[in-house]
Amino acid sequence: MTPSATVMSTMRAILIKDGHGPIENLYIGETDKPVPTKGEVLVKIVAFGLNRMDHYQRQGGYSIPPGASSILGVEFSGRVTELGEGVTRWAVGDEVFGLVGGGAYAEFINCDEGLLLKKPGHLSWVEAASIPENYITAYQALVKYGEVKKGDHVLVHAGASGVGIAAIQIARELGAATVTATASTAEKLNWLRSIPNGATHTVNYRTEDFAAEVKKTTNGKGVDVVIDFVGQSHWAKNVESLAIDGRMTILATMSGNEVSTVNLGPILYKRLRIQGSTLRSRSLQYQTELITSSSFRDIIDKVTGVNGGGPIRTYIHKVYPWTEIQSAHHEMADNKNSGKIIVEVR
Repeated sequence: MTPSATVMSTMRAILIKDGHGPIENLYIGETDKPVPTKGEVLVKIVAFGLNRMDHYQRQGGYSIPPGASSILGVEFSGRVTELGEGVTRWAVGDEVFGLVGGGAYAEFINCDEGLLLKKPGHLSWVEAASIPENYITAYQALVKYGEVKKGDHVLVHAGASGVGIAAIQIARELGAATVTATASTAEKLNWLRSIPNGATHTVNYRTEDFAAEVKKTTNGKGVDVVIDFVGQSHWAKNVESLAIDGRMTILATMSGNEVSTVNLGPILYKRLRIQGSTLRSRSLQYQTELITSSSFRDIIDKVTGVNGGGPIRTYIHKVYPWTEIQSAHHEMADNKNSGKIIVEVR
């Protein structure tokens, strides 16, 4: 145990007045500093990423996994400051980034040693903090469940979101024939086509029929893989968009959970596979195996910053000091971002 661990028993964190509520309930306050237990590593956080689930949790509409911190935040970058019993993969002073069930909006965080990745020198703290949730989620949806392969046609909704941008680039890197991305503004769509390994085609879901568009793009075949965050409003067109033996991974239901009528015929006759997935609720063993898999590491090794020249890049929309956490949440709630919103602990 380091000397600071015995002296400093509290830390600052982003807390929520009354436990949940509007953005204005977010504030910086004092709370207990975590102490690493067996197999855990204590990390002093430099930066953390914002995710849509943070918005829902703040409102009281997202269940926290058993045993996870009630503090918001699931991804971060920082330095190892203390090791729990039995930790062998890391040393004090190591620069890391990682994934947790909660607690990243804070000065310190406990993380299982298997959910940490070494921060490469070519990534800044901000860039490293933008990777864990986005790229692990995109990899799981696209590779593990979607089983994307060379020559496939892929449709990615919420294309300008962090996960969407990751999924588009991973699909291109793995040899997808076309990657169609949807978004709500011409600015976002133009940007998605302009980035290296970006979308080959784009659709404004508010003004265009994405099912009809992907049929044109694929000469009537349809797409092999759909990555969906929207749910209810996109359901029928998603099923229509899928090709024979198509696979769809549902990651969120932003437009609603309930579909009033469902035609099971296309699911049956096109032999479709539809998979729901929430990474945060998965077991520690599952998440560790996902992160340590060679195919995921191969992808992460190719990620660079926007100017890094890699085949896969992480794009930062805006960086806020944590004293401006309310502004950061407003930016996310208003869907203004093309890329990741990051907060620095300063």
